[in-house]
Formats: sequence, C-alpha cells, structure tokens
Amino acid sequence: MSRLARFEQYRYIGIRDTMRVYDCDDVQHYEELATRVTDDGLVGRKLLQSFAPDSLDEARNRGFEIFRAPAAH
Repeated sequence: MSRLARFEQYRYIGIRDTMRVYDCDDVQHYEELATRVTDDGLVGRKLLQSFAPDSLDEARNRGFEIFRAPAAH
C-alpha cells in the first residue's frame, strides 16, 4: 500500500484535468498516478483532489470516473 506525500491518509485521489480517480491500493493505479504527479507537476498546479469520506462513491458524486489501466498483453 503506497500513498502520495501530503495525501498519506487517502486511498482515493482524483486528478482534476482528466476527472479520473485512482485507487492507491491498486499497484497499477498508484504507479500511473505517481508518474503523472511527478511528470506533470500536479501538486504545484493544484490538480489533485482527495475525498471525504474517502470512498469511490464520493469521488463519483463529484463527477470523477475510476481510472482504467490498459490491459496487459
């Protein structure tokens, strides 16, 4: 289980530019999220969103869709 710095208490993190939510308990989700945070400077651009309560339902209520990792071949 990995968490982003400044978001250690949250399982679900959304990215506002794509309106996708990532489950940090899922390895593929976390790796994609961490890459975007680093490469695109999402923290500095204030594009990350946490949810309270920390649930997928709450993320959906706010218009976010779950990230779908590409299928491995």
